[in-house]
Amino acid sequence: MKTKNLLFSLAVACFVLVGCKNEAKKETLPVKKENVSLAISGMTCEIGCAKTIQSKLSKKEGVLDAKVIFKDSIANIEFDANTTSKKDLIAFVDGIAGGELYKASVNSGKETHSCSDACKEKCELKTSEKKDCRKDCKMSCCTDKKS
Repeated sequence: MKTKNLLFSLAVACFVLVGCKNEAKKETLPVKKENVSLAISGMTCEIGCAKTIQSKLSKKEGVLDAKVIFKDSIANIEFDANTTSKKDLIAFVDGIAGGELYKASVNSGKETHSCSDACKEKCELKTSEKKDCRKDCKMSCCTDKKS
């Protein structure tokens, strides 16, 4: 009986050591932050649609921050490019609610100013119907558009 217990304990110890060795090999890459502004069609209300999309995006692996602006039909997303991609995010939004309600695409930025409210207050330049960043704006969302 003692021999059986000893062999069992030895086998468990080997499995633990082998399992820990495999976990130690995994390397975590540094976060590679990227931003994307998605135009979303099919939203009919702020609370039911926009908040639902924002909530689901916020829980998606790789998404660092998500803000859905109902009145502009835009989702501003900051994500880790090592974990997810713009294409994955578009497919994810398209798949919300069974894939029948919403359609996402990369926003060109010409229809609306897709930066944060803080950026809008500092740098938004209104010209006719378009809202663009000022040329001297140093906010990251505006510098991305200029390059």
